[in-house]
Amino acid sequence: MKNILVPCDFSKPAVFAFQIAVDIAQQSHGTVHLLNVVELPVYQDPVLMPVMNFEQQFFKELKENAESHFNKLLDEHKAEGVSVITDVQLGGVHATIQDYIKEKAVDIVLMGSHGASGFAEFFLGSNAQKIVQRSPVPVLIVKDYFKGPIKSIVFPNTLETEHQEDLVMKVKSLQEFFKANLHIVWINTPANFTADSLTNRRLEDFAKRYMFKNYSTHVFNHSDEEEGILLFTNSIKGDLIAMGTHGRKGIAHVVNGSLAEDVVNHTDKLVWTYTMRNEPIVA
Repeated sequence: MKNILVPCDFSKPAVFAFQIAVDIAQQSHGTVHLLNVVELPVYQDPVLMPVMNFEQQFFKELKENAESHFNKLLDEHKAEGVSVITDVQLGGVHATIQDYIKEKAVDIVLMGSHGASGFAEFFLGSNAQKIVQRSPVPVLIVKDYFKGPIKSIVFPNTLETEHQEDLVMKVKSLQEFFKANLHIVWINTPANFTADSLTNRRLEDFAKRYMFKNYSTHVFNHSDEEEGILLFTNSIKGDLIAMGTHGRKGIAHVVNGSLAEDVVNHTDKLVWTYTMRNEPIVA
C-alpha cells in the first residue's frame, strides 16, 4: 500500500479517510494522494466561447478554494513522515478518479462515505458505491475515524475455490499488512442452507487450500445474509469487513443488487472491497 488515493471533498468522512491513509502510509512508508475533483454543470448553450471562459474562471476560483482547504487540512492533521500530494482536477468525479488510479499506479483508494439509503440507494447509490463498482484496485470505505491498529478482519465467503484466487491473495496481503486475525465466515441463510458439519468442513478445506494463517472459521445462521454479516462482525468486535464484489452496474445492479455495496451503505465499520472482473459473482 505505497500509493494511497483519498478522493477529498473536505467532508468529515473524507477527513477521516485522510487520517487513516496517513496511518497506513506511516506503516508502509508510502504516499498519500489527496484528489479534489471539480465537476462543473453541463450547459446547453450554443454560444460556446462565453461558457468556456466562464468555466475556466469558475474552475480557477474553485481550485484556489480547494488548495486553501488542503492547506488547512494539512495544518490541522499533521502527516509526519508521510509524503502528501494534493491535486485539483476538472471533470466527472468517477472518470477522473479512474484515470488518476491508472496514471499514478494507485494501490488502494480510501473513500469517505456518508452511506446511502432509501430512494438515493435504490436509484442513485452513493459516490462510494459507484467507486466500489468501477475501481480496478481495492477500496477501503471510511465513515468514521478508526484509531488502529486493525486487529480483526471479517471475510464473508461463498467458498468458491476455483474462481477467486485474486481476491484471496489480496485479502491475505491485507491481513499480513495489518498483522490481523482473519475470521472466515459463511452466513447460513434459508436460501443457501447447508448443514453446519458440512459447512465447517468446507471452510477448513478452503482455508487449507489457500494456506491461511492466524485465522478462524465460522458458520453464522441468519435469515438475511447482509444482516448476518453485520451482526457477526459486531459479535466478534471485528474492525474491518473484507468482501469481493462483481461490480454490477445499471439494470443488473437494480435487479440483482450487490451484497458488498449493501454492506458498505449500512455499516459504520471499515469495509474493504475488491471488484473481480470476468469471474463468477461472489457478492
